[in-house]
Parts: sequence; C-alpha cells; structure tokens
Amino acid sequence: MPNWNSFDSFLQEALQTSDDSRQSVVDDLLRERVEMPWISGNKATFIHIASNTERVAVNLDTLPGDPPFAQMQQLAGTSLWYITLEFNQDDLLDYMLAVNDPMTPLAQETNILNRINNHWRPDPLNPNKMATAQMTVSVLRMPNSRPLPDWSKMGRVPRGKVVEHTINSKHLRVNGRKMWVYTPANYDVSGRRLPILVLQDGQWCVGPLQVPLMADALIKHGRMQPIVIAMIQSGDQKDRIKNYVSNDNHYQFLVEEVLPFLLDHYHVRESDLGIGGVGVGAIASAHAALNAPSVFSRLIMLSPPLGKGIAQEQLEAYRGRFEKALTVPERIFQSVGRYESKARFNIPGQLLNSILTARTDIKNQFVELGSGHGLVAFRSVLPEALNWIFPAGD
Repeated sequence: MPNWNSFDSFLQEALQTSDDSRQSVVDDLLRERVEMPWISGNKATFIHIASNTERVAVNLDTLPGDPPFAQMQQLAGTSLWYITLEFNQDDLLDYMLAVNDPMTPLAQETNILNRINNHWRPDPLNPNKMATAQMTVSVLRMPNSRPLPDWSKMGRVPRGKVVEHTINSKHLRVNGRKMWVYTPANYDVSGRRLPILVLQDGQWCVGPLQVPLMADALIKHGRMQPIVIAMIQSGDQKDRIKNYVSNDNHYQFLVEEVLPFLLDHYHVRESDLGIGGVGVGAIASAHAALNAPSVFSRLIMLSPPLGKGIAQEQLEAYRGRFEKALTVPERIFQSVGRYESKARFNIPGQLLNSILTARTDIKNQFVELGSGHGLVAFRSVLPEALNWIFPAGD
C-alpha cells in the first residue's frame, strides 16, 4: 500500500517530521513514486531533487509573464523542490526546468542559447519526453489529453520504407534540398498507384513527429489508406516567413519540380494529392492548394498563423481567399492550440473554421488542442489529420 494518496498528504507528514529526519521521508517518496509530475484531478505537482541550488522553476510557455516561469519552493531541510499548478483535464504541454536561471526577462536576453544550455533541462523524473536536434523537452499529459505514443515502439507493425532524395530548384534557387519519401509496407509488390501527401518541414516529419512510423500503424489498423508521403526539408529558419508565406516561387517549386519528380519515380495517382504543414508551413500548403485546388484535393493545416504579427496583412488575407474561392480542397483538416497566441493563431483560426464550415462543397474538420505551439502538439494531432484527409476505404 502506498504511504501517501496525494502530494498534500506527503507534505503534511514531511512538515511534521523533524528537520534531521525529513530527508528520509523524501527518500521514501522517491522510492514509492519513481515518475513525476504527480497528477491528481486538475492539479500537477512538479518535483525536482537538487542540493546546493539557489532556485528552480517550471518553464511553461502557457504561464504569464517574462520569463514564463513558476518558481518552486524548497522543502526545508531536504533536497526536494516542488510546486503544484492547475491545468485543464485535456492539457498536453511541453515544459522544462530552469535551475539557477537568472530569472531576467527573455525579451532582454542577449544570448538565449547560452542561457538555455546552462540553466534549462528536461525533468529527470518524467519519462515522457520529446527530443529534437536542438533540445529535449518534457511532456505533461493530463488525464484526458490526447495520447502521445512513441510510434517506434510498436514492434509488430509492418514497416514501410523511407528513401532520402535530393532535389534542385530553379524556382527557389537552391541545390541539394533534401526530400524524404515514405512508401508503405508491400508497396513494391502491390503495383497499384497510391495517393500522395506532400508535407513541409520534412526534417521534423522524419524526426520528432515520427510521420513514417505513425503512417505504418494507422495503415495497419485501418485508420488510413496506404499512401506515399513526400517530406520536404525546409530552408533556413531565419527566412521561414519569406519562404513560406504567399511565396509563388515556393508554389511553383511544388507543382513544377516536386510533383513531376514524384510522378516519375513512384507509383502514385496524380488525381489524388494532398498537401500539409505546421505553422507557416501550413500557410505555404494553403497557398499552393488555393492556387491549384484542382491539383491538391486534400489539405492539412496545423496551427496556421492567420493574424497579428509578422506578415500580418498577407496572413489575414487567407480567410477571404478561402471564403471567395470557387473551389477549395475537398477534405480539409485544421487545428489550433488553446494556449497559442489568441491574436495570431487561436481567434483567426476559429474564424477560418467558421468560413470552412459554412461551405457545403467540402468536408472540414477542426480541432482545438489543449496545447501551445510546438512539436508535442503537432505530433499528438497528426494521426487525426491523416485519418481525416486519407481515410481508409475512401
């Protein structure tokens, strides 16, 4: 039987114990509960064990203030730091721990990478993490949140193949742009032509988003029809807005260079094409689909920025473009995070959903996630997106 049925009951006992014996109570807690945070109802208690430490904070983008930190309290006489925060039951959030961070505003930080490397770290007591080339974050999953499985651990799922290509572009004036192409299990022997899905930010798709592994499982369990997925590497992150927002050169790159390559090298159906992306990658996908709705019949937009901020005038125009277009993709999936910027993401995303819902010529699905703007949110909703735009038996 556990010694404590809540963190509060543990804390009460610890505080009633003498200072000399209190650390032993903490040690008992850590033997009893090896994984944190401690979630109870709509509350999550974060714990960190550290000696000779001045301060510890939970770093959550959803928190107000700059920096968006919630400072932990140290249990006197012990190495335990803790804080209890309230969340919605369906929240799925990434976070880090800030240890001995200077707590100065991030807006004034002159060397943010140095600060991250020196003070921010994933939660060592939380096994739920997502790793990228830049950093590893911890994941908070409240009781009713979307699942976030590690798709690589589904060992009995037949695996498809991913082939890395390089493609040159006269429209983008780049050479050696990587493109990873996924083909499902039994692709080579079936001989039949399959639909195509083109995704932006291919380095994320084959990395932390686990798109090929996800597709394997969805196809096996009848949640998505077999498809070919082309995942295109994005350019320099500092040029992301310029490359992706209403860029006709990028649109021409897709329809005049990427698609002909895929049609020449893979058994695919030219009449059944989808396109999608996240963030401004979703905007690039929407621009292509609106320019050529007869080419792209399916569209995924995860957290498209459609409002206030950089390139605001161009982004705000998309609602009107979808409303006035004579033809749009026949199946559209759109998501937005509850904790994303209301003026840039959430409110304009809701407005676009209203426009798409009013159209009678499409099948539209909209999801609001209990998340912010990040890869954790994108990976959690991608299975629904793939199932919606390429449903099994369609």
